[in-house]
Amino acid sequence: MRKSYKFGKRKRNEPEIKYRANLQINVPMVFVIDETGATLGQMTTRQALTIAEERGYDLVEVSPNAQPPVVKLLNLGSFQYHQTKLAKQQKKNQKSTETKGIRLSLKIAQGDMETKARQAEKFLEKGNKAKIELILRGRELQKIDIAKEIIKNFLAQLKTPYSIEQETSKQGNKLFIIITPKENV
Repeated sequence: MRKSYKFGKRKRNEPEIKYRANLQINVPMVFVIDETGATLGQMTTRQALTIAEERGYDLVEVSPNAQPPVVKLLNLGSFQYHQTKLAKQQKKNQKSTETKGIRLSLKIAQGDMETKARQAEKFLEKGNKAKIELILRGRELQKIDIAKEIIKNFLAQLKTPYSIEQETSKQGNKLFIIITPKENV
């Protein structure tokens, strides 16, 4: 029987930051910063490597795009550890907003409309955008004015403050509007 790897563990897509160090640095001249942060100036890569070996540090290229590239004397392992930790912290602090969808119909009952309005309020309170869609089928396509009125009534039921990001627009057989939570309330 064959083994299925379809449901195996997946690798995380963590950003892998590569730094050239020691003998990987293949430029003739570099600008050197020592372990305390003081500048040693511009010198050949070979001289910088000997200084790093004497002091017991690695020579790490911290700014490869500069002319000449900037290298620093430091412990490579701890430097990479702190850089990955910093990248994870920045990723954690990013605020991501999702667009949540709410579907209405032309024949929606008042109770259903109130339930959907409460759901939209929850989305807005969590800081997400809400896309309110009203799908028109068959002969309903001729009643766009009634559909716009239903969307207007739906928005009137919302108690959470919101701002309209995109006005009511028609796309195919759908009418939709995108609302976002109001800032500084």
